[in-house]
Amino acid sequence: RKRRSREEIYRVALEEFGTNGYEKVTMERICTRHNISKGMMYHYYANKDELFLLCVERTYGDMKDYLEREVAQLPQQNPVEAIKGFFLLREGFFQRNPLQQGIFEAAAFRPPNHLLEQIRQLQAPVRALNGRFLQGLMERCQLRPGLDQERVARYLEMAEAMFRHSCHSCSQGPGQPDLHRVLERAGELTDFILFGVLRQPAGMGEISPATPQGN
Repeated sequence: RKRRSREEIYRVALEEFGTNGYEKVTMERICTRHNISKGMMYHYYANKDELFLLCVERTYGDMKDYLEREVAQLPQQNPVEAIKGFFLLREGFFQRNPLQQGIFEAAAFRPPNHLLEQIRQLQAPVRALNGRFLQGLMERCQLRPGLDQERVARYLEMAEAMFRHSCHSCSQGPGQPDLHRVLERAGELTDFILFGVLRQPAGMGEISPATPQGN
């Protein structure tokens, strides 16, 4: 009975935070909208911070389990296709779990300041998994002179957030997501991220990634 009650509260908290973010949700709103007694709510959870962190913990835990399963299926001999597939993994997870996408975005892009450290700790296993995959991938790639594997792995991890936002925009609007457009955008962005968009002017030397350019 205790497990059922806690799970029921978690499910409605996931719906509220996943739909409305952190700021708009209150314990009273959850109780009123979902017919949960305040006595039961406060018996299990002290405040909305505890509930929100539970949703963040479960979201990142589910994401880590999903990524660990799916990363093993990515191409091993073609690093470009592996990177594209890696970037698409989270999109696949969020298509299956739209409420957890709301939790992820609230935690990653609009986190409450007083919960930042706790959120970072909950994100750490996914960041570590990302780092291991990208580091291993870079060991099989020929990099531009002046770059090292660790720096490129950090760049790719940052690029993934932009990539996911751009691909997600293809699936907005009424009806089913346009998966063809998502895949097309994925290939285009992977090409830009890995190979750039500008032709280097004649006579211009190689830009050192360690040297600041401009002001």
